[in-house]
Amino acid sequence: MGLLDQRFENGNVLITSVDSLLAWARLSSIWPMQFGLACCAIEMMATGASHFDLDRFGTFFRGSPRQADAMIVAGTVTLKMANRIKTLYDQMAEPRYVISMGSCSNCGGPYWEHGYHVLKGVDRVIPVDVYIPGCPPRPEALLEGLLKLKEKIRREHMILKQTA
Repeated sequence: MGLLDQRFENGNVLITSVDSLLAWARLSSIWPMQFGLACCAIEMMATGASHFDLDRFGTFFRGSPRQADAMIVAGTVTLKMANRIKTLYDQMAEPRYVISMGSCSNCGGPYWEHGYHVLKGVDRVIPVDVYIPGCPPRPEALLEGLLKLKEKIRREHMILKQTA
């Protein structure tokens, strides 16, 4: 079920809900702010390059949290960086989404056991909507994570403020 729920044969009339129209507009242009911290950032940059062409999904990396509606946290999050991530997340406008990319940002990765400075997952400071596993995950995994985020946005209701 997409934007057009019904179509009349004798004219240019479309019937849809405001929620469906807003969801379609939001999921067709996700602008993530990249927060690359380690080797996962290299895979994130490769996803934005011409070989994988992230632009074909309407996704453009933004450098400012005020222009972004999603944040991709890729790599090892240290305790010092946790405050910066929280500050940048708070500067983003609602609705905002977070993608955690890689084992290090998901759960601390291979460094959490012996590293006193590593956060045991970015979800301890900000809410995460999509987790992408891997060390480091391939660009195809990030593309799949963005598609999962689009599905989540499609199910949301902006007017009723609940998720179907």
